[in-house]
Amino acid sequence: MRIVLAALLAWSCLAAAQQQQQQQADNPITQELRKLAWQQGPTEGKIGDQATVRVPEGYVFLDADNTSRFLELMGNPPRGGHYMLAPQSLDWFSVFAFDASGYVKDDEKIDPDELLKQLRSSDEKQNAERKRRGMEALYTDGWQVPPHYDGGTKRLEWGMRLRSEHNEYVVNYTSRLLGRSGVMSAILVSSPEALAGDTVEFKRALQGFDYVRGEKYSDFKQGDKVAEYGLAALIVGGAAAAAAKTGLLKGLGKFLWVAIFGGLAAVWAFIKKLFGRKD
Repeated sequence: MRIVLAALLAWSCLAAAQQQQQQQADNPITQELRKLAWQQGPTEGKIGDQATVRVPEGYVFLDADNTSRFLELMGNPPRGGHYMLAPQSLDWFSVFAFDASGYVKDDEKIDPDELLKQLRSSDEKQNAERKRRGMEALYTDGWQVPPHYDGGTKRLEWGMRLRSEHNEYVVNYTSRLLGRSGVMSAILVSSPEALAGDTVEFKRALQGFDYVRGEKYSDFKQGDKVAEYGLAALIVGGAAAAAAKTGLLKGLGKFLWVAIFGGLAAVWAFIKKLFGRKD
């Protein structure tokens, strides 16, 4: 009798799991994600006219139109001029975007505490826009990794921990790659628990990034456009950061925060199987 009951229980659990999986597969978001033009490695991803990134075997890439749709389906505002790179497991993903702000001088010191205050002060404005679009609010929780700059690679990096209305957390780990005519943003979207391992993979993937000929930081020549701000404004303000020159950091918005929360997490778990991942 116990054996029969155990068998019935196991069958019931299996049937429930299969039903849940089918519901996820039939989810409209899942169906839309399947339609995206996923480019599978090995290949080369073109990031606008400024750069390329190597897409190794086991990774996928989305162009600008498909990345905009992807961000929207994941509960974020759609953005033009953004590109996505991720492992086929989709345990994390990264978003690239170029800001043609000009050559950014890298001789400025960074004050992480002051920058955190400025980022938090922009939450209200950012969340008003998210609410207008019917999206959940995101709040700046704190540094997961404080901002730091590597003069050798010309890369500014930091990890920001974000909190949802329901106290769920996600981490955006950001790299700003300085170039001759502007700055490339590369954002890793991960969870606080997985950040350490995902960051290692993300940095390894960034080794395949390169500006096209003539666009490297070292290609700067006298007469080129020079940005009106430095490193600190790249963390706080994105394209509007010119105001940082006069100390008006307070009203600047975040460049891009992306997250996956709540019911979307179940869809995301199913989408990982699109490329045949086996846990």
